[in-house]
Amino acid sequence: MATHAETGVAGASAGTGTEVGAGAPTDPGTGGPHREAPVCAPAPGAALGGPVSHAVSRVARLHRAAAGRLLKDLGLYPGQEFLMMHLWANGAVRQAELIKAVGLDPSTVTKMLQRLEHAGHVRRRPDPADRRAVLIEATEASCDLHGEVRTAWGVLEEQTLAGLTGPERTELARLLAKVEGSLCHEGAVAACPTPDGDRGPARA
Repeated sequence: MATHAETGVAGASAGTGTEVGAGAPTDPGTGGPHREAPVCAPAPGAALGGPVSHAVSRVARLHRAAAGRLLKDLGLYPGQEFLMMHLWANGAVRQAELIKAVGLDPSTVTKMLQRLEHAGHVRRRPDPADRRAVLIEATEASCDLHGEVRTAWGVLEEQTLAGLTGPERTELARLLAKVEGSLCHEGAVAACPTPDGDRGPARA
């Protein structure tokens, strides 16, 4: 049985006569279907005036996808590991502090914490210093996850840098730190290193 989407496409083809098929206009140069020229001129090899920015965005997308595949086996979504890393390193913190540390949208952090709490990796408890406030901390049950995340990130590191020599890896880390510093200087404070050296997620 044809789906609604399939019948919709078929109907559009029959009604307009512009799809590839009998009677469709062809390009005399190639014999293929005629296509209108784009409104704007094609971009050069990379995205307009930002080839490095374009490359960084592509690498970030691929890196996030690779991390997602590794974390999926641990029952985590990309980004959740950053919350857990901060909790493992710093102990119980208020949610506002956690949001600031990882540099993510508050609603996103709330959803992540709900999933992590449901999975038994984090818990909430009253703040002894302010009974109106709530602290979030990693559970004892998350200790095994700590080792698994560390292993997954080791694998991700090797996948990411597999084509680089030792000196190239060192130089890449140095250059990325300079890029990070430049972006922080421009106002991306939420994702910048904190005084204790902790960093928020660098993936979009």
